[in-house]
Amino acid sequence: MLQHLTSGSSPVIVGTLWLLVVFSVITWTILLVKTWQLRCLGKQNRQFHQLFWQAKGLQAAADAAKDAPGSLAQVCRVGFGVMQMRGTDTTDLQHSGELQDILERTLRQEVQNQQSALDSGLAPLASIGSTAPFVGLFGTVWGIMDALREIGASGSAGLDVVAGPIGEALIATALGIATAIPAVLAYNFFLRRLKINVAQLENFATDFLHLAIKTDLKRSTGDAHVDSN
Repeated sequence: MLQHLTSGSSPVIVGTLWLLVVFSVITWTILLVKTWQLRCLGKQNRQFHQLFWQAKGLQAAADAAKDAPGSLAQVCRVGFGVMQMRGTDTTDLQHSGELQDILERTLRQEVQNQQSALDSGLAPLASIGSTAPFVGLFGTVWGIMDALREIGASGSAGLDVVAGPIGEALIATALGIATAIPAVLAYNFFLRRLKINVAQLENFATDFLHLAIKTDLKRSTGDAHVDSN
């Protein structure tokens, strides 16, 4: 169908229409991939969240997080890694300071890393959604210019002469709008899901931080009692 529409058109219009087709293919590819990614990630995070809070202790939770998939499990592994390094004689700058400060900084950085990973694909959707209508409008304007030149060369301005070329030129605008609408809807949907996932990661990181500080405080208190005896 596209070849029929572009037959006899200028290379600029042909290139514009094919560019919009490429935009559309990219949009639907990202939409399908991100939908599958978020669906799998949501299932993994729900399973690990339940597994973590059903653990009998921090060691059991750490064992459960070792091979668990998902962003929640990764945040958990990073947190346990900091707690393990705390028990060694590490003196580098990264692990210097109070446990709460180190853990809070590390968890925040990991949440940001997971956010960046989830954010992949949103920039192309935003770009396509904002530029596709203008690309289509450019094709329409160029097509109308060609049509007016042909009408001027033929010396006839009848409706049957004007309607055909201008109608074909408007196809570029219609295709641009048809390309932009799915891109904008997908971008808004995935942006909303991204915010929900990041909020879930931040809440889990906060709970993990409080749990780790509480456990470390109990351990320190217990050691103090042992020393006093």
